[in-house]
Amino acid sequence: MKTLKHLTILLALLSTSLPASNLKAAPPSHKNVILLIMDGTNSDILTLSRWYRGTDLQLDEILVGGVRTYSDQSAITDSAAAGSAMATGVKTKADYISMNPDGHPVLTVLEGAKLSGYKTGIVSTSPVQHATPAAFTSHTLSRDEFGDIGEQQVYQGLDVVLGGGAAWLKPQVKVHTKDDDGMLKTKQVSREDGENLVTEIGASGYDLILNREGLLRKGKSSKLWGVFAPEDIAYELDRKALKPNEPSLAEMTHAAIGRLSHGREGFFLMVEGSKVDWAAHKNDPVGMVSEVLSFDDAVGEALEFAKKDGNTMVVAVTDHGNSGLTLGNHGTNDNYKSLPSEKFIEPLKKAKLTVKGATSQLKKDHSNFKEVLSSYGLGNLSSGEYRTMKDAKSMDDLENEMVKLMSKRANLGFTTNGHTGEDVFLYAYGQGRPSGLIENTDIPRVISEYMGFSLKTGQFADWYVNGVKFYRDKGFFVEIAGRTSKNPVMVAKKEDEVLRFPENKNFYWRNDEKVGLKSVNVYDGETFYVHVEK
Repeated sequence: MKTLKHLTILLALLSTSLPASNLKAAPPSHKNVILLIMDGTNSDILTLSRWYRGTDLQLDEILVGGVRTYSDQSAITDSAAAGSAMATGVKTKADYISMNPDGHPVLTVLEGAKLSGYKTGIVSTSPVQHATPAAFTSHTLSRDEFGDIGEQQVYQGLDVVLGGGAAWLKPQVKVHTKDDDGMLKTKQVSREDGENLVTEIGASGYDLILNREGLLRKGKSSKLWGVFAPEDIAYELDRKALKPNEPSLAEMTHAAIGRLSHGREGFFLMVEGSKVDWAAHKNDPVGMVSEVLSFDDAVGEALEFAKKDGNTMVVAVTDHGNSGLTLGNHGTNDNYKSLPSEKFIEPLKKAKLTVKGATSQLKKDHSNFKEVLSSYGLGNLSSGEYRTMKDAKSMDDLENEMVKLMSKRANLGFTTNGHTGEDVFLYAYGQGRPSGLIENTDIPRVISEYMGFSLKTGQFADWYVNGVKFYRDKGFFVEIAGRTSKNPVMVAKKEDEVLRFPENKNFYWRNDEKVGLKSVNVYDGETFYVHVEK
């Protein structure tokens, strides 16, 4: 009874001597999410990479389930639809970037995190305008609209952007483009609208860095934009030998986490290891292993931070399979029972460069032809094998012959140069993490729930509206000026008020006043979408 009496007195004293505000519960601790996406990776290359390294992967300790990858229209998805599903929670059509199957923009989990007060960032070894990073930061009907994607990214107000893609930040620069995840196409002018986005990045307060040395230095701003190549960053194996001033994926991940974790806001970071997919399209097992191990090192950076922090969820996944790589082929039909792992990895370890890295060193007169083949691990060629290489009519043909011979020597098989539709592994760490066999659309749901918001209900549901219809319903005369130009603008007029919404920007003009918006304006060539406060 005496103890109860003392407790009652203590509570009474506390209630009378402390301000009411001090009795409120402390605000919840910050929460962070690091989502790592290994583009275009099937299960066999993970096994092969583990054998190659000779130890378990860092991914192995956080394996928790699997992910279904099909799109709205196909059993085998492309990177745009897959990235959009993981960004928005909505399955969609091929080539769509965070637009639903009807072509309407859908808010992404990164945008939701930013609007909820979190810091945000993206990291990629591809151009940051490529399908996966684009899906978290922009909205277009075509993944090939690198100009629009890049512009939206600049005006999204992200805190950290690291990767390639310099060509689409500058006006009137001719570049080589690449199609679905890495195959060389033609030249095109990068920013046909004439806008210099590098100037805008500088004016927005970013530390703008262009090389690995700059990344490793301590910056002055809380915001960081690093662009390290005109297009993609080199394969890790080639980067070490040929492009040492480009950063590794692990180094970019470490720098992004360091910049985002300053302060109390918490953060969302998407990291893409883009080029497993590119090597898989080429059927280059050396390039695939190089990029899996590069990605695994980045996962290690995320896990090291998460374990120290205690409030960080880490999710790692691939968006789809690619190439149908198999350990074993028709040549191993009779002897697979007697093939140790060394027979698969020893030929790969002879390569000092990927097939792309090797052929990039070929002189015009082919005087170093044997050295180039040897740098890809193809020494001791028979006369027939050498003749096949020499008779190649183009660089693509040569590379194709090189990877075929490497795969034969390493007892590997490939079923396609395209994507595949199998379920993929799910890796996760931390409180609230997903587990089991899930849909790719479950990933943003789990992340947003952990961070305390919803993309399906409340303020973020139906975020974008048809701007033309919305303002016409309010009595405005509305037109899209410069509809066929590179800089279309939605113009709404009513009496003395003129509103002008420029495509891809996060503001509009009310007469001569510039008014900030919470989201970028989206134009798909027919419909102009804007966000309007409810």
